[in-house]
Amino acid sequence: MKNYLAGIIAGLLILCPAISCKSQKNIIRMNEYENVPGAEIRIFLCGDVMTGRGIDQALPHPADPVLYESWVKDARDYLKLAQQESGEIDVPVSYNYIWGDAMEVWAKKTPQLKLINLETSITTHDEPWPGKGINYRMHPDNVDVLTVAGIDHCSLANNHILDWGRPGMKETVQTLDAANIKSSGVGDNQHEAARPGVLEVEQGRVLVFSYGSPGSGIPATWAAEGDLSGINFLPGLDSLEIKTIKQQVDNIKKEGDIAVFSIHWGGNWGYDISRQHQEFAHLLIDEAGIDIICGHSSHHPMGIEVYNEKLIIYGAGDFINDYEGISGHDEYRSELCFMYFPSVDPANGQLRSLELVPMEMRKFRLNRASPADARWLQKTMNRENRILGTSLQTGSDNSLWLEW
Repeated sequence: MKNYLAGIIAGLLILCPAISCKSQKNIIRMNEYENVPGAEIRIFLCGDVMTGRGIDQALPHPADPVLYESWVKDARDYLKLAQQESGEIDVPVSYNYIWGDAMEVWAKKTPQLKLINLETSITTHDEPWPGKGINYRMHPDNVDVLTVAGIDHCSLANNHILDWGRPGMKETVQTLDAANIKSSGVGDNQHEAARPGVLEVEQGRVLVFSYGSPGSGIPATWAAEGDLSGINFLPGLDSLEIKTIKQQVDNIKKEGDIAVFSIHWGGNWGYDISRQHQEFAHLLIDEAGIDIICGHSSHHPMGIEVYNEKLIIYGAGDFINDYEGISGHDEYRSELCFMYFPSVDPANGQLRSLELVPMEMRKFRLNRASPADARWLQKTMNRENRILGTSLQTGSDNSLWLEW
Protein backbone atom coordinates (compact mmCIF):
# COMPACT_ATOMS: atom_id res chain seq x y z
CA MET A 1 0.00 0.00 0.00
CA LYS A 2 1.46 3.36 -1.03
CA ASN A 3 -0.76 5.90 0.74
CA TYR A 4 0.47 5.89 4.33
CA LEU A 5 -0.43 8.65 6.75
CA ALA A 6 2.68 10.76 7.29
CA GLY A 7 3.54 11.20 10.94
CA ILE A 8 2.13 7.91 12.28
CA ILE A 9 4.62 6.18 14.47
CA ALA A 10 6.18 3.03 13.03
CA GLY A 11 4.94 0.88 15.88
CA LEU A 12 1.32 1.90 15.19
CA LEU A 13 1.76 1.23 11.48
CA ILE A 14 2.72 -2.34 12.28
CA LEU A 15 -0.69 -2.83 13.85
CA CYS A 16 -2.59 -1.38 10.90
CA PRO A 17 -4.29 -4.19 8.92
CA ALA A 18 -4.36 -2.10 5.72
CA ILE A 19 -0.58 -2.37 5.27
CA SER A 20 0.82 -5.12 3.07
CA CYS A 21 2.98 -7.90 4.50
CA LYS A 22 6.03 -6.56 2.68
CA SER A 23 5.43 -3.08 4.13
CA GLN A 24 4.97 -4.52 7.62
CA LYS A 25 8.21 -6.47 7.29
CA ASN A 26 10.25 -3.37 6.46
CA ILE A 27 8.56 -1.08 8.99
CA ILE A 28 9.30 -3.65 11.68
CA ARG A 29 12.95 -3.34 10.70
CA MET A 30 12.89 0.24 11.97
CA ASN A 31 12.70 -0.88 15.58
CA GLU A 32 13.18 -4.64 15.66
CA TYR A 33 16.84 -4.50 16.64
CA GLU A 34 16.74 -1.29 18.64
CA ASN A 35 18.93 -1.50 21.75
CA VAL A 36 19.84 -5.16 21.15
CA PRO A 37 23.61 -5.42 21.72
CA GLY A 38 25.45 -6.99 18.81
CA ALA A 39 22.30 -7.35 16.71
CA GLU A 40 23.33 -4.83 14.08
CA ILE A 41 26.08 -2.57 12.84
CA ARG A 42 24.91 1.03 12.65
CA ILE A 43 26.95 3.41 10.51
CA PHE A 44 26.74 7.12 9.76
CA LEU A 45 27.17 8.03 6.10
CA CYS A 46 26.98 11.33 4.28
CA GLY A 47 27.98 12.95 1.04
CA ASP A 48 30.66 15.53 0.39
CA VAL A 49 32.27 17.33 3.30
CA MET A 50 33.99 20.48 2.02
CA THR A 51 35.85 22.13 4.88
CA GLY A 52 38.05 24.25 2.63
CA ARG A 53 37.76 27.72 1.21
CA GLY A 54 35.06 29.72 3.06
CA ILE A 55 34.63 27.14 5.83
CA ASP A 56 38.38 27.07 6.48
CA GLN A 57 38.43 30.88 6.66
CA ALA A 58 35.82 30.76 9.45
CA LEU A 59 37.87 28.31 11.53
CA PRO A 60 40.57 29.26 14.06
CA HIS A 61 43.58 28.60 11.78
CA PRO A 62 42.72 29.56 8.19
CA ALA A 63 45.04 28.81 5.32
CA ASP A 64 46.33 31.49 2.96
CA PRO A 65 43.10 32.70 1.34
CA VAL A 66 44.55 33.13 -2.16
CA LEU A 67 42.48 31.40 -4.86
CA TYR A 68 42.99 30.91 -8.58
CA GLU A 69 39.38 30.87 -9.71
CA SER A 70 38.07 32.83 -12.68
CA TRP A 71 36.04 35.23 -10.56
CA VAL A 72 37.02 34.74 -6.91
CA LYS A 73 40.62 35.28 -5.82
CA ASP A 74 40.16 35.32 -2.04
CA ALA A 75 38.56 32.51 -0.03
CA ARG A 76 37.24 35.04 2.47
CA ASP A 77 34.79 36.21 -0.18
CA TYR A 78 32.84 32.96 0.29
CA LEU A 79 32.53 33.74 3.98
CA LYS A 80 31.27 37.22 3.12
CA LEU A 81 28.69 35.79 0.71
CA ALA A 82 27.33 33.50 3.43
CA GLN A 83 27.05 36.39 5.85
CA GLN A 84 25.29 38.56 3.29
CA GLU A 85 22.81 35.75 2.71
CA SER A 86 22.09 34.62 6.27
CA GLY A 87 23.58 37.07 8.75
CA GLU A 88 26.76 37.66 10.70
CA ILE A 89 28.96 34.69 11.64
CA ASP A 90 31.08 35.36 14.70
CA VAL A 91 34.48 34.20 13.47
CA PRO A 92 36.57 32.36 14.30
CA VAL A 93 33.96 29.73 15.05
CA SER A 94 34.62 26.76 17.31
CA TYR A 95 35.35 23.36 15.78
CA ASN A 96 31.96 22.18 17.03
CA TYR A 97 30.19 25.04 15.29
CA ILE A 98 29.93 23.78 11.71
CA TRP A 99 28.47 20.43 12.84
CA GLY A 100 25.77 22.24 14.80
CA ASP A 101 22.75 20.02 15.47
CA ALA A 102 24.51 17.02 13.95
CA MET A 103 26.41 16.61 17.21
CA GLU A 104 23.15 16.07 19.10
CA VAL A 105 21.85 13.71 16.40
CA TRP A 106 25.01 11.58 16.61
CA ALA A 107 24.72 11.45 20.40
CA LYS A 108 21.16 10.18 20.07
CA LYS A 109 21.64 7.74 17.18
CA THR A 110 24.99 6.39 18.45
CA PRO A 111 26.48 5.10 15.19
CA GLN A 112 29.45 2.81 15.67
CA LEU A 113 31.30 4.47 12.80
CA LYS A 114 31.18 7.85 11.05
CA LEU A 115 32.27 7.71 7.42
CA ILE A 116 32.55 10.80 5.21
CA ASN A 117 33.81 11.81 1.78
CA LEU A 118 36.32 14.58 2.51
CA GLU A 119 36.33 16.76 -0.59
CA THR A 120 39.10 19.07 0.60
CA SER A 121 42.88 18.96 0.61
CA ILE A 122 44.42 19.54 4.05
CA THR A 123 47.63 21.36 3.25
CA THR A 124 49.71 24.51 3.30
CA HIS A 125 51.19 23.70 -0.10
CA ASP A 126 50.87 26.82 -2.23
CA GLU A 127 51.05 25.51 -5.78
CA PRO A 128 47.62 24.54 -7.19
CA TRP A 129 47.09 21.88 -9.81
CA PRO A 130 47.62 23.65 -13.15
CA GLY A 131 44.39 24.71 -14.81
CA LYS A 132 42.13 23.12 -12.21
CA GLY A 133 40.24 26.35 -11.56
CA ILE A 134 38.60 25.39 -8.25
CA ASN A 135 40.98 24.66 -5.38
CA TYR A 136 39.76 23.54 -1.96
CA ARG A 137 42.11 23.40 0.99
CA MET A 138 41.96 23.53 4.76
CA HIS A 139 44.89 24.38 7.02
CA PRO A 140 46.29 21.27 8.77
CA ASP A 141 45.92 23.03 12.14
CA ASN A 142 42.15 22.93 11.56
CA VAL A 143 42.02 19.12 11.47
CA ASP A 144 40.36 19.25 14.89
CA VAL A 145 37.16 20.12 13.03
CA LEU A 146 37.12 16.43 12.08
CA THR A 147 38.32 14.97 15.37
CA VAL A 148 35.80 16.91 17.44
CA ALA A 149 33.04 15.27 15.41
CA GLY A 150 34.53 11.81 15.94
CA ILE A 151 35.00 11.15 12.22
CA ASP A 152 36.42 7.65 11.82
CA HIS A 153 37.18 7.49 8.12
CA CYS A 154 37.58 9.86 5.17
CA SER A 155 37.19 8.71 1.58
CA LEU A 156 39.61 10.76 -0.50
CA ALA A 157 39.15 9.55 -4.09
CA ASN A 158 37.40 12.65 -5.37
CA ASN A 159 37.92 15.66 -7.64
CA HIS A 160 39.37 18.01 -5.01
CA ILE A 161 41.96 15.91 -3.18
CA LEU A 162 44.73 16.92 -5.63
CA ASP A 163 43.65 20.54 -5.98
CA TRP A 164 47.02 21.48 -4.49
CA GLY A 165 49.00 18.82 -6.27
CA ARG A 166 50.46 15.55 -5.10
CA PRO A 167 52.28 17.27 -2.21
CA GLY A 168 48.93 18.59 -0.97
CA MET A 169 47.43 15.10 -1.22
CA LYS A 170 50.32 13.58 0.70
CA GLU A 171 50.05 16.18 3.47
CA THR A 172 46.33 15.45 3.72
CA VAL A 173 46.97 11.78 4.41
CA GLN A 174 49.74 12.57 6.88
CA THR A 175 47.52 15.04 8.74
CA LEU A 176 44.68 12.52 8.99
CA ASP A 177 47.06 9.79 10.13
CA ALA A 178 48.44 12.05 12.87
CA ALA A 179 44.86 12.73 14.00
CA ASN A 180 44.10 8.97 14.09
CA ILE A 181 41.54 9.29 11.30
CA LYS A 182 41.66 6.49 8.75
CA SER A 183 41.42 7.21 5.04
CA SER A 184 41.35 5.40 1.73
CA GLY A 185 41.27 6.11 -1.97
CA VAL A 186 44.71 7.68 -2.41
CA GLY A 187 48.27 6.51 -1.94
CA ASP A 188 51.93 6.81 -2.83
CA ASN A 189 51.44 4.15 -5.49
CA GLN A 190 48.68 2.19 -7.19
CA HIS A 191 48.70 -0.57 -4.57
CA GLU A 192 48.34 1.85 -1.66
CA ALA A 193 45.63 3.85 -3.39
CA ALA A 194 43.51 0.70 -3.79
CA ARG A 195 43.93 -0.35 -0.16
CA PRO A 196 40.66 -0.08 1.81
CA GLY A 197 40.20 1.54 5.16
CA VAL A 198 39.79 -1.16 7.82
CA LEU A 199 37.73 -0.26 10.87
CA GLU A 200 37.02 -2.47 13.86
CA VAL A 201 33.63 -2.62 15.55
CA GLU A 202 32.32 -4.93 18.24
CA GLN A 203 30.82 -7.35 15.72
CA GLY A 204 33.77 -7.47 13.32
CA ARG A 205 35.28 -5.23 10.66
CA VAL A 206 33.99 -2.62 8.23
CA LEU A 207 36.07 -2.26 5.06
CA VAL A 208 35.82 0.98 3.07
CA PHE A 209 36.86 0.77 -0.58
CA SER A 210 37.10 4.27 -2.10
CA TYR A 211 37.09 4.96 -5.84
CA GLY A 212 36.86 8.00 -8.08
CA SER A 213 35.25 8.07 -11.52
CA PRO A 214 36.08 10.50 -14.35
CA GLY A 215 32.37 11.30 -14.64
CA SER A 216 32.68 13.38 -11.46
CA GLY A 217 35.36 15.63 -12.94
CA ILE A 218 38.45 13.75 -11.79
CA PRO A 219 41.30 14.18 -14.29
CA ALA A 220 42.79 10.92 -15.55
CA THR A 221 46.20 12.39 -14.70
CA TRP A 222 45.29 12.12 -11.00
CA ALA A 223 45.24 8.32 -11.15
CA ALA A 224 47.75 6.35 -9.14
CA GLU A 225 49.65 4.17 -11.60
CA GLY A 226 52.47 1.82 -10.71
CA ASP A 227 54.77 3.80 -8.40
CA LEU A 228 53.08 7.13 -9.19
CA SER A 229 51.02 8.55 -6.36
CA GLY A 230 47.42 9.56 -6.86
CA ILE A 231 43.85 8.39 -6.41
CA ASN A 232 42.18 5.02 -6.80
CA PHE A 233 40.84 5.81 -10.26
CA LEU A 234 37.97 3.92 -11.86
CA PRO A 235 38.39 4.49 -15.61
CA GLY A 236 35.19 2.69 -16.60
CA LEU A 237 32.10 1.00 -15.25
CA ASP A 238 32.13 -2.43 -16.82
CA SER A 239 32.97 -6.07 -16.21
CA LEU A 240 36.73 -5.44 -16.31
CA GLU A 241 36.50 -3.03 -13.37
CA ILE A 242 34.17 -5.42 -11.53
CA LYS A 243 36.76 -8.17 -11.88
CA THR A 244 39.48 -5.92 -10.44
CA ILE A 245 37.30 -4.80 -7.55
CA LYS A 246 36.25 -8.36 -6.78
CA GLN A 247 39.88 -9.39 -6.54
CA GLN A 248 40.65 -6.52 -4.19
CA VAL A 249 37.65 -7.38 -2.01
CA ASP A 250 38.43 -11.11 -2.00
CA ASN A 251 42.01 -10.41 -0.94
CA ILE A 252 40.94 -8.85 2.36
CA LYS A 253 37.28 -9.54 3.12
CA LYS A 254 36.67 -12.28 5.67
CA GLU A 255 33.48 -13.87 6.90
CA GLY A 256 31.55 -11.32 8.94
CA ASP A 257 33.22 -8.28 7.33
CA ILE A 258 31.03 -5.51 5.92
CA ALA A 259 32.31 -4.03 2.63
CA VAL A 260 31.41 -0.40 1.93
CA PHE A 261 31.99 0.93 -1.58
CA SER A 262 32.47 4.71 -1.52
CA ILE A 263 32.41 6.12 -5.05
CA HIS A 264 32.70 9.66 -6.38
CA TRP A 265 30.76 9.54 -9.64
CA GLY A 266 28.36 11.48 -11.81
CA GLY A 267 27.63 15.18 -12.18
CA ASN A 268 26.69 17.77 -9.59
CA TRP A 269 23.07 18.41 -10.60
CA GLY A 270 20.12 16.33 -11.69
CA TYR A 271 18.20 13.34 -10.35
CA ASP A 272 18.51 10.92 -13.24
CA ILE A 273 20.39 7.73 -12.39
CA SER A 274 22.04 6.31 -15.47
CA ARG A 275 21.42 2.73 -16.44
CA GLN A 276 25.20 2.26 -16.42
CA HIS A 277 25.45 3.37 -12.79
CA GLN A 278 22.59 1.14 -11.72
CA GLU A 279 23.90 -1.93 -13.54
CA PHE A 280 27.39 -1.35 -12.13
CA ALA A 281 26.00 -1.02 -8.61
CA HIS A 282 24.11 -4.29 -9.00
CA LEU A 283 27.24 -6.06 -10.22
CA LEU A 284 29.21 -4.76 -7.25
CA ILE A 285 26.72 -6.53 -5.01
CA ASP A 286 26.19 -9.67 -7.09
CA GLU A 287 29.78 -10.34 -8.09
CA ALA A 288 32.24 -8.24 -6.09
CA GLY A 289 31.07 -8.86 -2.52
CA ILE A 290 30.02 -5.27 -1.74
CA ASP A 291 27.41 -4.76 1.00
CA ILE A 292 26.82 -0.98 0.98
CA ILE A 293 27.30 1.46 -1.89
CA CYS A 294 27.59 5.14 -1.01
CA GLY A 295 27.77 7.35 -4.09
CA HIS A 296 28.60 11.05 -3.95
CA SER A 297 29.38 14.05 -6.18
CA SER A 298 25.82 15.32 -6.61
CA HIS A 299 25.19 18.51 -4.65
CA HIS A 300 21.76 17.24 -3.58
CA PRO A 301 20.40 13.83 -2.49
CA MET A 302 19.45 11.35 -5.21
CA GLY A 303 17.41 8.14 -5.22
CA ILE A 304 18.02 5.20 -2.91
CA GLU A 305 17.68 1.54 -3.86
CA VAL A 306 17.75 -1.73 -1.95
CA TYR A 307 19.00 -4.46 -4.27
CA ASN A 308 19.16 -8.05 -3.02
CA GLU A 309 18.74 -6.60 0.48
CA LYS A 310 21.84 -4.40 0.06
CA LEU A 311 21.80 -0.59 0.27
CA ILE A 312 22.63 1.65 -2.70
CA ILE A 313 22.79 5.42 -2.18
CA TYR A 314 23.29 6.75 -5.70
CA GLY A 315 24.02 10.31 -4.60
CA ALA A 316 24.23 11.31 -0.95
CA GLY A 317 24.34 15.06 -1.63
CA ASP A 318 26.60 17.66 -0.03
CA PHE A 319 26.82 17.63 3.75
CA ILE A 320 29.15 20.57 4.46
CA ASN A 321 29.93 23.23 1.86
CA ASP A 322 30.51 26.97 1.46
CA TYR A 323 27.91 27.57 -1.27
CA GLU A 324 25.65 29.73 0.89
CA GLY A 325 24.74 32.91 -0.97
CA ILE A 326 25.69 31.53 -4.39
CA SER A 327 22.74 31.55 -6.77
CA GLY A 328 21.99 29.00 -9.46
CA HIS A 329 20.31 25.58 -9.46
CA ASP A 330 18.06 26.83 -6.67
CA GLU A 331 15.38 24.28 -7.57
CA TYR A 332 17.56 21.51 -6.13
CA ARG A 333 17.79 23.18 -2.71
CA SER A 334 21.35 22.04 -2.08
CA GLU A 335 21.29 23.67 1.37
CA LEU A 336 19.18 20.66 2.44
CA CYS A 337 20.83 17.33 3.09
CA PHE A 338 20.53 14.06 4.97
CA MET A 339 22.37 12.28 7.72
CA TYR A 340 22.18 8.59 6.71
CA PHE A 341 22.07 5.91 9.40
CA PRO A 342 21.99 2.41 7.86
CA SER A 343 21.82 -0.59 10.16
CA VAL A 344 23.05 -3.83 8.66
CA ASP A 345 23.18 -7.47 9.65
CA PRO A 346 26.75 -8.20 10.77
CA ALA A 347 26.48 -11.76 9.47
CA ASN A 348 25.67 -10.98 5.84
CA GLY A 349 25.61 -7.20 5.31
CA GLN A 350 21.92 -7.12 4.52
CA LEU A 351 20.13 -3.87 5.26
CA ARG A 352 17.87 -3.97 8.31
CA SER A 353 16.86 -0.32 8.36
CA LEU A 354 17.85 3.09 7.08
CA GLU A 355 17.01 6.22 9.03
CA LEU A 356 17.53 9.62 7.41
CA VAL A 357 17.70 12.85 9.40
CA PRO A 358 16.97 15.97 7.30
CA MET A 359 19.39 18.85 7.86
CA GLU A 360 19.92 22.37 6.54
CA MET A 361 23.23 24.20 6.06
CA ARG A 362 22.81 27.81 7.22
CA LYS A 363 25.41 30.30 8.43
CA PHE A 364 28.02 27.59 7.77
CA ARG A 365 26.29 25.39 10.37
CA LEU A 366 24.24 22.20 10.17
CA ASN A 367 20.77 22.72 11.60
CA ARG A 368 17.83 20.36 11.89
CA ALA A 369 15.59 20.99 8.90
CA SER A 370 12.19 22.51 9.57
CA PRO A 371 9.13 20.24 9.26
CA ALA A 372 8.25 21.98 5.99
CA ASP A 373 11.74 21.41 4.56
CA ALA A 374 11.72 17.80 5.74
CA ARG A 375 8.42 17.29 3.90
CA TRP A 376 9.93 18.86 0.76
CA LEU A 377 12.86 16.44 0.93
CA GLN A 378 10.52 13.51 1.51
CA LYS A 379 8.27 14.43 -1.41
CA THR A 380 11.22 15.04 -3.75
CA MET A 381 12.98 11.84 -2.77
CA ASN A 382 9.84 9.75 -3.07
CA ARG A 383 9.33 11.05 -6.58
CA GLU A 384 12.77 9.66 -7.45
CA ASN A 385 12.61 6.58 -5.22
CA ARG A 386 9.40 5.34 -6.79
CA ILE A 387 11.15 3.88 -9.84
CA LEU A 388 13.69 2.21 -7.53
CA GLY A 389 11.05 0.44 -5.45
CA THR A 390 11.62 2.42 -2.27
CA SER A 391 9.96 5.25 -0.38
CA LEU A 392 10.58 7.42 2.67
CA GLN A 393 8.06 7.32 5.48
CA THR A 394 7.78 9.78 8.33
CA GLY A 395 9.05 8.70 11.73
CA SER A 396 9.31 10.59 14.97
CA ASP A 397 11.21 13.86 15.47
CA ASN A 398 11.25 14.74 11.75
CA SER A 399 13.25 11.64 10.84
CA LEU A 400 12.46 9.58 7.74
CA TRP A 401 12.69 5.81 7.31
CA LEU A 402 13.34 3.93 4.13
CA GLU A 403 10.71 1.40 3.11
CA TRP A 404 11.35 -1.21 0.43
